[in-house]
Amino acid sequence: MRNKIAPTVTQPDELQQFSTFYLAEALCGIDIGLIHEITKDFRITKVPLAPDHVVGIMNLRGQIVTVINQSRKIGFTPTPLDGTSSIIIVASKGGEQVGLLVDQIKDVIAVPKRQIAPSPSNVKGAQGKFFAGVVRIEDQELMAVLNVDAVLAP
Repeated sequence: MRNKIAPTVTQPDELQQFSTFYLAEALCGIDIGLIHEITKDFRITKVPLAPDHVVGIMNLRGQIVTVINQSRKIGFTPTPLDGTSSIIIVASKGGEQVGLLVDQIKDVIAVPKRQIAPSPSNVKGAQGKFFAGVVRIEDQELMAVLNVDAVLAP
């Protein structure tokens, strides 16, 4: 009687897609499943006495959306409102849409989930809560995975 060896079946890596963008000089990414849309066409109205990280509000097809300066909130140089900045529209846990002002949109990339490493221990402080992990992408650049829930928390 011969022993039959079952052929080895390799499972393809489960991929996670990220929209990548810059906050100051840092490459960051948000899971595309959390993004409703990205816009470069916006006009923001300032809100008196709002926290520093709140840029203002914008009208998105009849819906009022609060826009936050993500860079300022996590301790980076604030994103300027200029021709290169964009707003990523996401939903908070309460379902309200919120706009995240970013310096520059880059690409959508697919990353094997096993390549997403935990944030290094030296960024676990107060600002470290905004990062869910880190990924080395093909061109050897590091991408910080943003923890959107932490960014949207008051």
